Amino acid sequence: MNLPKAYERTEADQTVEVSMTINGSPVTMSLPARITLSDALRDHLGLTGTHVGCEHGICGMCTVLVDGEAARACLLFAVQLDGAEITTVEGLGRPDDLHPLQEAFGHHHGLQCGFCTPGFLMSSYDLLEHQPDVKREDLPAELSGVLCRCTGYRNIIDAVHDVAETYREGIPAPGNCGHRTLVGRSPAGSSGAAGVDDDSVVEPDAEPRPEEIALPSGEPTIQIDVTKDLTASPEDVARVFADVRLLARCLPGAELTDELGDNWYRGRARIALGPVRLSFNGIAHVLDQSADRIAMNAQGKDKGGGGAQAGIVMTASPSAAGTTLRAEASVFLTGRIAGFGRSLAGDVSRRMFEDFARAVDQVASGAEPDGVTSQPPSAVAIVVAALADRARDLMKRTRNRTRKYREAHRRNR
Repeated sequence: MNLPKAYERTEADQTVEVSMTINGSPVTMSLPARITLSDALRDHLGLTGTHVGCEHGICGMCTVLVDGEAARACLLFAVQLDGAEITTVEGLGRPDDLHPLQEAFGHHHGLQCGFCTPGFLMSSYDLLEHQPDVKREDLPAELSGVLCRCTGYRNIIDAVHDVAETYREGIPAPGNCGHRTLVGRSPAGSSGAAGVDDDSVVEPDAEPRPEEIALPSGEPTIQIDVTKDLTASPEDVARVFADVRLLARCLPGAELTDELGDNWYRGRARIALGPVRLSFNGIAHVLDQSADRIAMNAQGKDKGGGGAQAGIVMTASPSAAGTTLRAEASVFLTGRIAGFGRSLAGDVSRRMFEDFARAVDQVASGAEPDGVTSQPPSAVAIVVAALADRARDLMKRTRNRTRKYREAHRRNR
């Protein structure tokens, strides 16, 4: 007897092809039958906004929309959802155009550690879509399906009530869903999402060249002003400055992909911060270029929603050893990379510049970079080195305080 595909027996490790629409983009995956929707979203598509908590359907962290209805992604097998339409928290709004619920959660401080936030956002959306006239006194019971570990319920209720009052005629639809808007990141160590057809993992369209890169007027996330002594002569460094493609090869994890004319360039940069692997696609505009100075503005976006803009000035001046290379940069970060904190991000940036300066010295001297640009810079090495520097500074300050204390103690004896 020939059974329908849905009723055929499938072994645990046997892969099954399943097609669905996720945040407006058609996706086809070959997955073992035992893979849950939450694992498929996180591990195979890089949509890590769907959090996994209890994996028993109790905590609500993994809530997504399946065909317009709230569902627990940890309780559904991906192969059950062939032909389904899935909306995750990444589809709710864009970094530059947040959904009203996301705006309200930020305004009312309805998020603390952030672990429950995606579940609350998707559950709240489902509630307000089906009950736009919900009363405030009913919100605690209606939202009780999601658990907050930080006990921030009052602020969450305030945020959802604010949106409910503002949009009594109906909450706006998710703002980041449409063909070619699958937002995620490739799993670590792979060039694409594992088990997914290459044509189905949709990258954002290439960013069009703007008239100019306008940097924000506020205080930058990171301010860098560092120098490094090179052994290469100023004339050899000038040769590197004159070739933007050669200069880009010296930056760890960076790659120049296209020359757009009029000193505009397209490229990408990668960095690994522990388990978080960032890949920025963007553009750069060289504003000034001479034998001893290059100035540029650059901006890029990470697949996971982060953004970076920077104004960079590098100068080379003769020194007794050869050349002194100086880099000044104002860096503006948004999204998850900004959450690492100014101090850590500054340490990482300075360490990257040291690798860059070393590569410039090697290239200017006629050698190839020694591998620092072949892989994205890793926080394991960068942060350990930065922490080691801090530990040495702390020990030095401690020794100085101890010495001063002993001197003062001797004087007072």
